[in-house]
Amino acid sequence: MSTEPQDQTWDIDSTPSAREIDDIDLNEYEIRPVVKFVVAFAIGAVFFLVPVPWHGEITVPFDIVVSMIIESVPDAVGVYVLSVIVAGGVFTTAAELDSRGLVSTNVDLSSFESSTAFWTLRVIGALLAPVMFLGSSPEWLHTATTGGFMWSKLVYSVGVIIPIGAVFITIFVELGGLEFIGTLARPVMQPLFKLPGRAALDSLASWVGSYSVGLYVTRNVFDRGGYNKREVYTIATCFSTVSIGFVGVVAATVEMLALFPLIFLAYFICVVVCAVILVRVPPISTISEEYVAEPDPEMPFEGTGREYLRFALSEAVGKAKRGETFAQAAWRGFIDGLRLTSLILGTILAVGLAAVLLSVYTPTFEYLGAPLVPVINALGLPNAETVAPATIVGITEMYTPVLLVTETAPMARFFIAVLAVSQLIFFSSVGPMTMDMFSDVPIRFRDLVMLFAMRTIILVPLIAVMTHLVSELGLF
Repeated sequence: MSTEPQDQTWDIDSTPSAREIDDIDLNEYEIRPVVKFVVAFAIGAVFFLVPVPWHGEITVPFDIVVSMIIESVPDAVGVYVLSVIVAGGVFTTAAELDSRGLVSTNVDLSSFESSTAFWTLRVIGALLAPVMFLGSSPEWLHTATTGGFMWSKLVYSVGVIIPIGAVFITIFVELGGLEFIGTLARPVMQPLFKLPGRAALDSLASWVGSYSVGLYVTRNVFDRGGYNKREVYTIATCFSTVSIGFVGVVAATVEMLALFPLIFLAYFICVVVCAVILVRVPPISTISEEYVAEPDPEMPFEGTGREYLRFALSEAVGKAKRGETFAQAAWRGFIDGLRLTSLILGTILAVGLAAVLLSVYTPTFEYLGAPLVPVINALGLPNAETVAPATIVGITEMYTPVLLVTETAPMARFFIAVLAVSQLIFFSSVGPMTMDMFSDVPIRFRDLVMLFAMRTIILVPLIAVMTHLVSELGLF
């Protein structure tokens, strides 16, 4: 799976007219492909969707597996992520030197070719990784809110999540799940978000698993011509959501686990509202609709709900018939996930560490938040001096704003809990990940900062209204 600029792009000259169910040659329901689809769908649904109790909380098997690996063998995970980051830096350097004719590797390292900026970041990550792994001086680099958080929480999590998630999501996608969900979601995704129905799977993967898995799906479909650049840009910046499980962690941190359903509902509304607005304005609306592979857009379709279901099942069974075996899909997903991890983990470490150090050791966000104090006061929210900088500091890491308000009034805690998970764009992980994974779109730093600001402008009054409504209901 390549994440590098392509030499050729494609455009679609015109959109074909919508077809009805009688105009389509539906696939026959042969036993073998039907069983492949049903089993693959069940595996994906159970692994990513089925809620189960775990350590006094409700989560999904995917989260349990990742947590068990990290908690059971943290030293092994540390060696693994160290190796992956260093390998990414070394292979990228070899690929770049080879492409410039300075050395000859006689090995195909084209998937590691990068821009100079991301080459530099991967090398910085490779140099930082041994320092973080060994806990070398200085001590301020390894505190629980700086390097310790980046290394043992974010880097460990992303390093484990992507390969494991890629195994199960590839089985799901390759054996009909993408076609089934995508077909059923078309009536919602296109009119609301200007996205093909298949984009619903990317979002679902983020909601129930991790934004890392969602972005993996997006990159996979993009490379096969299923998305154009504007659609990728929209998905990466509007639907790379934090998982349901993490929303629960945030609710517990602000001591509002009893209000988790309300916090999650507010979060869901915020994501939808922001996406509906932002896809229609720059920078998203100005992104090219080019493809980096031969276009494979969804066939326009019109029909009743029952006809959509028939069409979805037909598409899913057809894909399962053409698709790989379970073992082939799982192995390819693991290798693709491992390669992707080596490409982005060093960048995440380099950029993310700089972001959290900036937020912890400088007054930057206190200064940036100061002009917002009158705004927070005008919205009738308490603890404005604490809440104001917390509305801005989320650009570094989404969990930091929550930690800032743990001692504030309930209204302030609810407001920041919803805001922090709804801003989506943060540079400890999502920012560098999307820039590196989609450098051929391209997703730029300045645009991510602009989108963070635009999301915050939309969210602050929206969540303030929600907060007052919850307060009026006497739930604080």
